[in-house]
Amino acid sequence: MTRLFRDPMLVIASHNPGKVREIGDLLTPFGTRVFSAGEMNLPEPIEDGDSFRANAEIKALSAATTAALPALADDSGLVVPALGGEPGIYSARWAGPEKDFAVAMERVEKELEGHPDRRAYFVCALTLAWPDGHCETFEGRVDGVLVWPPRGDKGFGYDPVFLPDGYDITFGEFEPEAKHRISHRAEAFRQLVAACFEER
Repeated sequence: MTRLFRDPMLVIASHNPGKVREIGDLLTPFGTRVFSAGEMNLPEPIEDGDSFRANAEIKALSAATTAALPALADDSGLVVPALGGEPGIYSARWAGPEKDFAVAMERVEKELEGHPDRRAYFVCALTLAWPDGHCETFEGRVDGVLVWPPRGDKGFGYDPVFLPDGYDITFGEFEPEAKHRISHRAEAFRQLVAACFEER
């Protein structure tokens, strides 16, 4: 049975400021006090799962048990079928130790060079975990194509090269509120909210 979230505080199990900000914005209507794993100095667990879902659960459970608070973790990435699904769960690692996504976007473009298929999609797995080990996980996806050169500076990660289906601007050019309505994270979040949250 799905567990409802009724706690006053929640840890966002991420050290990525862009991701923390985006998830924090989505949580605003629920009156929950939000803390990030970074500001609580929580350790970053080893993400050795074989899927977005597995890695989201690893991160959420690690934060929840360490902080003794419920935790929400996101594992998301860019999947490019023409590259055999890469970078996929390794999307952040393609940015290197400095988390430089300009490097990651250039690598994707270089590996796609001359390939006619530029389809891609973002996946987001969101896991809400409690300190007792209970988890609820939801997945969202948004499809599109990759463009070059990068366009826009409003998003983060691979957003400047991702053009979602039905639009003529990249995620990097979307205003945050507009992106929140259609992104992979927003889709996973809608499922999470419908199952686990009640507006206060």
